[in-house]
Amino acid sequence: MGRGKKERRRAAATRPTESIPGSRRTSRTMVLSAAAALAALAIAAGAWWWQSGRPVSVLIAGGSPPSRPPASYVGHAACGQCHQQAEQRWRGSHHDLAMQPATNASVAGDFNNARFTYAGVTSSFFRRDGKLVVRTDGPDGALHDYDVKYAFGTSPLQQYLIEFPDGRLQALGIAWDTRPRAQGGQRWFHLYPGQNVTHRDELHWTSPSQNWNYMCAECHSTGVRKNYDAKTRQFATAYAEVNVSCEACHEPGSNHIAWAKKEGNWRSLDGGTKGLAIALDERNAVTWAISAETGNAQRTPAARPAREVELCGRCHARRGQFSDDYVHGRPLGDTHRVALLDDRLYYPDGQIRDEVYEYGSFLQSKMFARGVTCSDCHDPHSGTLRAPGSQVCLGCHASQKYETPKHHFHAAGSRGADCVGCHMPTTTYMVIDPRHDHSIRVPRPDLSVKLGAPNACTGCHSGRPAEWAAKQVEAWYGHAPRGYQRYAEAFRTASIGGPGAGDLLQAVARDGDQPAIARASALARLGIFPSPAAGEVVRAGLNDPDPLVRRAAAGALEGSEPARRVELLAPLLDDPVRVVRMEAARALAGSPRERLTDAQRKALDRGLAEYIAAEQFNADRPESHVNLGLLYAAERKSTEAEEALKVALEVDTRFVPAAVNLADLYRATGRDVEGERVLRAAIERDPRSAPAHHALGLFLVRQQRMPEALTELEAAARLTPESARYGYVYAVALNGAGRPRQAMETLLRVLSRHPYDRETLAALIAYSREQANPAQALAYTRRLAELEPANAEMRQLIQRLESDARR
Repeated sequence: MGRGKKERRRAAATRPTESIPGSRRTSRTMVLSAAAALAALAIAAGAWWWQSGRPVSVLIAGGSPPSRPPASYVGHAACGQCHQQAEQRWRGSHHDLAMQPATNASVAGDFNNARFTYAGVTSSFFRRDGKLVVRTDGPDGALHDYDVKYAFGTSPLQQYLIEFPDGRLQALGIAWDTRPRAQGGQRWFHLYPGQNVTHRDELHWTSPSQNWNYMCAECHSTGVRKNYDAKTRQFATAYAEVNVSCEACHEPGSNHIAWAKKEGNWRSLDGGTKGLAIALDERNAVTWAISAETGNAQRTPAARPAREVELCGRCHARRGQFSDDYVHGRPLGDTHRVALLDDRLYYPDGQIRDEVYEYGSFLQSKMFARGVTCSDCHDPHSGTLRAPGSQVCLGCHASQKYETPKHHFHAAGSRGADCVGCHMPTTTYMVIDPRHDHSIRVPRPDLSVKLGAPNACTGCHSGRPAEWAAKQVEAWYGHAPRGYQRYAEAFRTASIGGPGAGDLLQAVARDGDQPAIARASALARLGIFPSPAAGEVVRAGLNDPDPLVRRAAAGALEGSEPARRVELLAPLLDDPVRVVRMEAARALAGSPRERLTDAQRKALDRGLAEYIAAEQFNADRPESHVNLGLLYAAERKSTEAEEALKVALEVDTRFVPAAVNLADLYRATGRDVEGERVLRAAIERDPRSAPAHHALGLFLVRQQRMPEALTELEAAARLTPESARYGYVYAVALNGAGRPRQAMETLLRVLSRHPYDRETLAALIAYSREQANPAQALAYTRRLAELEPANAEMRQLIQRLESDARR
């Protein structure tokens, strides 16, 4: 099943417009009195939720395919008539077995009246009338019998898909462990052990997060069309072949067969690609000669081929699909948003954290930078390595230099002597599925000590601390390792709002030697560390040759003033890559049209139409309707915004961002009281929803119902202590309610967890001054000044407080 199974909070799909909990803002709020701060919070209402993050962006542009007749699917059997060896290698591969109709032959699980108990529900697996059946809890919590429609995957686990009357296919949360019994396999297990997922949980197998049509279909079958009808809310999803077959990678093959058979107008197809849109020939006429000096291979001719890597990235990336009109040879960003190095997905140094697959990692690697492609290491048809284990690596790295204790300092044949074990450590997903990190990096236990990132050394030596490993590595090599990827400190500092975060991010974004995905990720973070210098770095990113960087730069400008946005973003409305055009158009939504030329207005309308179409493609998801609601709100179309947000709640009544944004829309349009009903309904559905409690608390502040407001704001802060924003707001409300001691205690608790949170420091300064404690205010002001060394107002305040403290 896809990545959504790993995400309990799907709020991350909605579009940013304001600020998120814990975001870094300027410290000018420190001069507000307690009463003014409380009033400002009341006015702000739930606007913080409108920056929840969303699926992001794209990668390397490709060329346009030549003009030719539309191609149709012919099936792998037709391909196999000429390409017998390739088809034979494909048989039995993970691609071949990605999805199969459920039969006794294809299903590995025990359906001989087996039973499995989880979260108080005992499920049964049996056969009836020639069908494979599971009796388990349905959306109402009661036991029902469901026919298994498809077997999904092959090893190390196999899942099972159930069809519903509305065309949905849902993946059971109970899977079969296909590993040998000696390895712990041949058993039923649940994908969320210990989480007690019931029918009320958004991770339940019947929920949208477990839906095949949206989450899985494109990458487990060939030629998929989702075919969701937003009016009837039904799917008619179809595919050309049930599994991942030849034409998933090589495109529909009818033109290629016409060329091969010299049929029809075949000469028009003979453009060097044999009737196909692209030729996957980047390895042809390429040599890798190992340098005697470095022991590493160099590509001749030198190049960074991206065609094949991007083709694989269509499915081997953490990405969001926004169209199924994928055309082989066109940029991936015309149909998909590839995730950046987000803190929720990757560790600060870029190592895999969540289920991100391989693409985003490989783009960070020196291998990719030097021209290595997927099929240099993997046979593209069988999916297996071209040689066993480290032998793949030694094809390009001299064994006399690397396969020796002088390099790895371990006994020959041990895990520590294995290239992959040290440079591509695994993380286990779906309980039993270990996957290699494809960023192929130098082990950095020193970063584990400094930043908390994992490292391969203590992955094996689990009883040893990272400090031990860091000292050992430095003793071996005589210096601390550095490696190719050099953005860990910048991303970690940015995530905590630490001193110098903006400067560090600018340095990464400017460094052309760093991977484009890292530079884009730095630009995406720069939006919350604004400065004139950052603005120039963002401006440069708009002209970067990599569309991933251009998209990130466009997004970073969203909060800038209208004239600057129009000046800088208007050219991107004609960008050759769709996702960049959409990002520019979305960031320009609501901009004064009089600032645009006629041509720019037309380009903006086209870009917004593309963005709306992209969201409508995913009309089966509440996130898309929320995104549309936010767009319409930015365009001052409140009626359309309200309708979109209501539809989001109809699609998924449990999707809290829709409720919070709808309530905030009501606030903005003078219908605040209606928002209370929406928020209370959200809390009734999910009593542990901190965002809903927080938004309701702010509503009650505006209504001057302070006792009730404090109850709700306290609940939000207690339920989500990792949010500095919730704690800060609760403290401001306490102070405004005449409880300054509790306010200070709350702020100190927040500060202990978030030592660089600017809002918390600003509040501590303001309240210390109100309590006539200039020495304490001075201490907090100095801490805040460390975060904003160029802030002249801060320096002036320090001087005043120093004077007050001497009195």
